[in-house]
Amino acid sequence: MARGKFRIYLGAAPGVGKTYAMLSEAHRRVERGTDCVVAFVEHYDRPRTEVMLHGLEQVPRRQLEYRGGVFPETDLDAVLARHPQVALVDELAHTNVPGSRNAKRWQDVEELLAAGIDVISTVNIQHLESLGDVVESITGVRQQETVPDEVVRRADQIELVDMSPEALRRRMAHGNIYQPDKVDAALSNYFRPGNLTALRELALLWVADRVDAYLTQYRSEHRVSRIWGSRERIVVGLTGGPEGRTLIRRAARLAEKGAGGEVLAVYIARSDGLTSASPKELAMQRTLAEDLGGTFHHVVGDDIPAALLAFARGVNATQIVLGSSRRKTWQYVFGPGVGATVARESGPDLDVHIVTHDEVAKGRGLPVARDARLGRSRRVWGWIVGVAGPPALAALLNTVDLGLANDMLLFLALTVAAALLGGLLPALASAAVGSLLLNYFYTPPLHRWTIADPKNIVAIVIFVAVGVAVASVVDLAARRTHQAARLRAESEILSFLAGNVLRGETGLENLLERVRETFGMESAALLERASDVEPWTCAGRVGQGHPVERPEQADVDMPVGDHMALALTGRVLPAEDRRVLAAFAAQAAVVLDRRRLQEEADRARALAEGNRIRTALLAAVSHDLRTPLAGIKAAVTSLRSEDVEWSEEDRAELLEGIEEGADRLDHLVGNLLDMSRLQTGTVTPLIREIDLDEVVPMALGGVPEGSVDLDVPETLPMVAVDPGLLERAMANLVENAVKYSPSGSPVLVAASALADRVEVRVVDRGPGVPDEAKDRIFEPFQRYGDAPRGAGVGLGLAVARGFAEAMSGTLNAEDTPGGGLTMVLTLRAAGTRPEPLHTAEPERQAS
Repeated sequence: MARGKFRIYLGAAPGVGKTYAMLSEAHRRVERGTDCVVAFVEHYDRPRTEVMLHGLEQVPRRQLEYRGGVFPETDLDAVLARHPQVALVDELAHTNVPGSRNAKRWQDVEELLAAGIDVISTVNIQHLESLGDVVESITGVRQQETVPDEVVRRADQIELVDMSPEALRRRMAHGNIYQPDKVDAALSNYFRPGNLTALRELALLWVADRVDAYLTQYRSEHRVSRIWGSRERIVVGLTGGPEGRTLIRRAARLAEKGAGGEVLAVYIARSDGLTSASPKELAMQRTLAEDLGGTFHHVVGDDIPAALLAFARGVNATQIVLGSSRRKTWQYVFGPGVGATVARESGPDLDVHIVTHDEVAKGRGLPVARDARLGRSRRVWGWIVGVAGPPALAALLNTVDLGLANDMLLFLALTVAAALLGGLLPALASAAVGSLLLNYFYTPPLHRWTIADPKNIVAIVIFVAVGVAVASVVDLAARRTHQAARLRAESEILSFLAGNVLRGETGLENLLERVRETFGMESAALLERASDVEPWTCAGRVGQGHPVERPEQADVDMPVGDHMALALTGRVLPAEDRRVLAAFAAQAAVVLDRRRLQEEADRARALAEGNRIRTALLAAVSHDLRTPLAGIKAAVTSLRSEDVEWSEEDRAELLEGIEEGADRLDHLVGNLLDMSRLQTGTVTPLIREIDLDEVVPMALGGVPEGSVDLDVPETLPMVAVDPGLLERAMANLVENAVKYSPSGSPVLVAASALADRVEVRVVDRGPGVPDEAKDRIFEPFQRYGDAPRGAGVGLGLAVARGFAEAMSGTLNAEDTPGGGLTMVLTLRAAGTRPEPLHTAEPERQAS
């Protein structure tokens, strides 16, 4: 069955109209005859949204009970059984109530898509997992309900529902989003103009990146090489010299002038490795580029201008920033330089900026560009000297008479010069032409191609032999220099690879991207299989183009062991490049193995932790639960005994003992179950806005009357908490404080507001806890001092801290001035979380 199509309406904040736009699209499709149903849409009492639901078929919701309440959720089975063409599923990042088939709503959507049902959904930009830190830095609120970016990126269509901050605040003020009693709090907290503007920018940039990815894919599939200036993308050409930092800063300023500008710093190393780039300087420039929001790239290319232009066109750049040449004036005889060449060949669609700097004309620091061992210019000059030099010298010597010996020495010097410049072949040409001219003009008989004196034959032979010998030495030296330079280039790349590993860049995709960029490939993939008869599977892939399923389909494949291979597409690599590629392939295998070992270690650690908890739970059950059970059994046995006549006072005392034992059992079992839920990650708080004075007094029911003084002002702001979890946490804190407080010193429970938080302090006058033990008392099965077995299993504080963190709060221990211990429970004030963690009405609670 073909996978369904996925469409998402993306917004910057609650209330911009995502659900309204989704319902409008549903009506349009129904009018066209499409079978469309509402799987789950929440209108939050917004009249206009509620009206849009009329005329659409709604699949009845599934009602789930949780913690004494009933909550509606998507009835996934009913939607699958109905199997419409299109299903509407609101709030993609929503966390389902425990008891649902899937933990997250986006997982429900994946099942619908897999069943061939088209899905239309909505999500806010702050719920994307990768933007959690950014959103928290903007709003001060950490989003608990998130959806993986990849889920949203896989959508077939993403439509931005945009609204200016001023218009959204007007909607809020008119009561079109929240109820009137929540409007003021929302406008002064989450819906501040600065917050909304920043979130809107995030949404616009994220959609722009998505569009850019589509554009890159289209250009790759249609082999479009011409630059489309749809977005300012600036490439900075680096040589490894000190001027690179100036160029990067200048490019960053240029990027800031255009919306969504991007900076790509690229260092091109020639394959012969003849550069004087400082690794330290390159590392500093890499850090600077990344700090300014750009990226750093390392590319190999013999022709630097061509490689730079190819890279710029490959990333669809619009501008190139280069530094003015550091060469001195006389060095321009070797060519126009990289900057002039790039500017000349860039074409009309790529702007080139030549930036001045402090190193202009102070010396290149880099040798002249070389295409081969001796370079093109040296070869040209070698051939000029070797072929045109002898006739010119002969013409000059015909005007003067220096004698045969001097004539031969001059021709020999010319042959040596041709060898030094151009190598073996120009020297052989010079020796051949020079020997012919010597024979014709200067050895008797003159002007004839014969030699009368045998001594002259020996002299000419020696002349040719010396020329060939010198040329051979020069050619051998050039060959050795080329080999050494190539080894230097390889070592530079491998050093760069090792530096990435040391910096922690051990992600497989990052490494494959580095391989692709280094060798200028279209794609790179790491393939593996379990055995020779098993099919190949892709462990990681980057780049564009048709995916490679077997190593034989790639342009270059590098085996790694018996059942793994690195496959590259784009071009065929020369044999000498495979040595460096082998190192990359081996490193990719190591990274993959390390990732799997880490996953196994994490699983083993989780199993070990679970075993430790289970062992401790068994120990607690076998020891701490036995005492109250024994007491209850003894009391019941005594009451049932017919041999003893119990007085009313004795019967009351025995019944009181039974009640105390049962209460103790209930408390111990409750803590054991709560700790088990915390360890397995199944605590799912239902956040509500509530006053502290509605919850805290209920937590004092298990302590003796008069043992607690309560100070919770009525003027405190409401808190966003799960009332049940808060009550259990407070009960454990108060019980622990009362247990260690001396007689006659009641425990103080006081609350106060601090910025966007509310602090609850539980103060006792007991013995206190040393600083080194303050964190340890929050660990499971820890009892401070020599507490007897009857003091509990040591889970109360661990459960309290776990519940506090589940509600995005904190719990810490401090010394009480004058002696004792103070437990500080910090909670979020209402209005600081736009959409709390597990709630049936996420957008309504945003204020």
